[in-house]
Amino acid sequence: MSARVPKGGGGGYFRTKDVEQSIRDTEEPEHALNKSLSALDLTVFGVGVVIGTGIFVLTGQIARNTAGPAVALAFLAAGLVCALAALCYAEFASTVPVAGSAYTFAYASLGELPAWIIGWDLMLELALGCAVVAVGWSGYVRSLMDNAGWHLPARLSGGEADGFGFDLLAFVLVLVITGVLVAGMKLSARITSLIVAVKVGVVLLVIVAGAFFIEVDNWRPFVPPAEGTADRGSGLAAPLIQVMFGYEPTTFGVQGIFTAAAVVFFAFIGFDIVATAAEETRNPQRDVPRGLLGSLIVCTVLYVAVSLVVTGMEKYTRLTVDAPLADAFKATGHPFYAGLISFGAAVGLTTVCLILLLGQSRVFFAMSRDGLLPRAFSRVHPHYGTPYRSTVLLGVVVAVIAGFTSLSELAELVNIGTLFAFVVVAIGVVVLRRTRPDLPRAFRTPLVPALPIASVLASLWLMLNLPTETWLRFGAWMLLGTVIYVAYGRGHSRLSAGKGRVD
Repeated sequence: MSARVPKGGGGGYFRTKDVEQSIRDTEEPEHALNKSLSALDLTVFGVGVVIGTGIFVLTGQIARNTAGPAVALAFLAAGLVCALAALCYAEFASTVPVAGSAYTFAYASLGELPAWIIGWDLMLELALGCAVVAVGWSGYVRSLMDNAGWHLPARLSGGEADGFGFDLLAFVLVLVITGVLVAGMKLSARITSLIVAVKVGVVLLVIVAGAFFIEVDNWRPFVPPAEGTADRGSGLAAPLIQVMFGYEPTTFGVQGIFTAAAVVFFAFIGFDIVATAAEETRNPQRDVPRGLLGSLIVCTVLYVAVSLVVTGMEKYTRLTVDAPLADAFKATGHPFYAGLISFGAAVGLTTVCLILLLGQSRVFFAMSRDGLLPRAFSRVHPHYGTPYRSTVLLGVVVAVIAGFTSLSELAELVNIGTLFAFVVVAIGVVVLRRTRPDLPRAFRTPLVPALPIASVLASLWLMLNLPTETWLRFGAWMLLGTVIYVAYGRGHSRLSAGKGRVD
């Protein structure tokens, strides 16, 4: 089967791969993924990856330091930014139901080099995200083990002993998850559904139980008066705000809500991974938009409810930063719920790791099927129908990173990578509407181009709130990716002359 550059698709670095060819590629027997997922499965995946430690930790930190009880409004504002991006993802996923998410969308609209860049970006984002979450999961499990009287040696728990530190639990978790992903998407979906049910059950129980201990006076004032300039680190947003609008981001006050929204946005990271499973969905045109928007609505409602409960139970000035929900229940004399919250957080992080690794392996698979990475990794397992080679390779790499590397300084690369993907997808919607107005679109983003432009501006605004060091690391990674593309990907691409066949 040959790949072609469609009329008007261009050549060189910005040659596009037409949508029809992308869909035909999914039908090749050795490179076809099993279609087994429903809208409910996709919604569960979205909720599973978004609901993590953010709901248990971030609420107290932002309420105490930036927005007060109005942190609920900050979650609402951040959810709105994600909703703008979700509406753009939904149109693309229903039009191009192919593995790879933003990478595939960029290839169809912006061209090969932008597609490579976003794919390279996504692989970094998802790999580091999975590793960081695995290390966080390890910390929760070690805490539970310590409470039970079981202790791992320091050298096997991420701590340094005699100059050597290895996080055994994080390493093993990623390897087990890799095995589950190789065994099939339906098995992954069933395990995820079970764990997400437990996680959401814990969150709902906390909300219901905490509602009985709410003191309305703790919400007064709901929007505390402004107290001063927010600590933005070395971010780019503060000086830009001052130059453009004449004021700096503040703690508390109305501006404090927007400052907080830039931080709590990161609690939503991951919902877009639903789009990477489009090729494995039975009815992607209908179910992917439902999964994207459904998971985002569920998560936003839960975040707002939790933030209202925790700031109602305990005055925002007294909330702890590390474990605000658990400590709020302890303060009311109910330590049982504090333990339950820790258990829910540990269980919940398992699904976050699984879905991040799932998304990364699908992006890698799509890039290898297009020839931008070695094509051997685009073969699927003859029995399970999963991209087992790419899954195993990435699983081992991420397991090693999680076991050996301290990633606290690199975690913000996950955030900038996600926002960059949002920008590319929003621009791609506008471009594809102009270049291929004939394409059938089961879901159409409303108010084009106004809504995609709003999505681009909102995402860029949040990117500007990230430290300068993060931008420098991101730029270095993008530069490395560009070199690899020029040296290997461009010449091996299936869109290159005479290279239209998957080996």
